[in-house]
Amino acid sequence: MGDSVKMVNQPDFLDWLCRRLVAESRDAIIFADRDGRIRLWNAGAEAMFGYEAQEMEGQTLDRLIPEALRARHNEGYARVMVEGRSKYASELLAVPGLKKDGSRISLEFTITLIKDERGAVLGAAAILRDVTARWQRDRELKKRLAELEGRG
Repeated sequence: MGDSVKMVNQPDFLDWLCRRLVAESRDAIIFADRDGRIRLWNAGAEAMFGYEAQEMEGQTLDRLIPEALRARHNEGYARVMVEGRSKYASELLAVPGLKKDGSRISLEFTITLIKDERGAVLGAAAILRDVTARWQRDRELKKRLAELEGRG
């Protein structure tokens, strides 16, 4: 155990570990700067949304957000960048998202505000999971339950 504790405290190991966690996560991990421009897009995000990292580097988050929700998202994002806090840092957020092919998916995610040493917000990191299959099962179960209740 002593060796593993020593390894964890080594900066080179921590840097390597963080890079591996982001690169190999099946969940999408995205970082967007203060302007909402994507600066990190991992393999999980590629698989989930269908865009390769080089396609998304420097693009805005608008590509992932249904048009009807973009204005509200952009207002909220700008406010969070100024205020330096978000309720979604501690709550799971469920929203629809858009894939490259235009199809919609159901997403759940949390965000972490990334700040510099002085506390200034640099941007937001999100870890997202595609919950479309679960959402569709839940919708079908609710529909079936409503049908059964209607018979009684």
